[in-house]
Amino acid sequence: MSEDVSYDAARRVRELKRVFGSIPWLKPVERKEYRVRVFKSGNSVAVRLPADLGLKPGTEMLLRADGDDLFSLEPAERVKRKFNVAKVCGSATGLKPIRDEDRVFEDRPLNWPERDPT
Repeated sequence: MSEDVSYDAARRVRELKRVFGSIPWLKPVERKEYRVRVFKSGNSVAVRLPADLGLKPGTEMLLRADGDDLFSLEPAERVKRKFNVAKVCGSATGLKPIRDEDRVFEDRPLNWPERDPT
């Protein structure tokens, strides 16, 4: 009987993998649990996050408090970097304006099939 159960469970896992492969947004998220301790740091309280999470030091996070005892963390949206024109202004000193005669294009024959205007 236990062989039938394990075979049945393995078959279900294969079927689920096939379904989730075709629609990946339905795949359940793998959840990991870590036991951490809250400690005092200056006038605040803090929690050390395990290195297994893969967070880089200095990453800005958004903390959400749902009620009194449920918290969630997620990376905060990064501010879009702006292009600093002052860094490149004057770096291309050898450029010269295009002469007017270099701006004129000659007509060339095009080998397009004729189209009906209708």
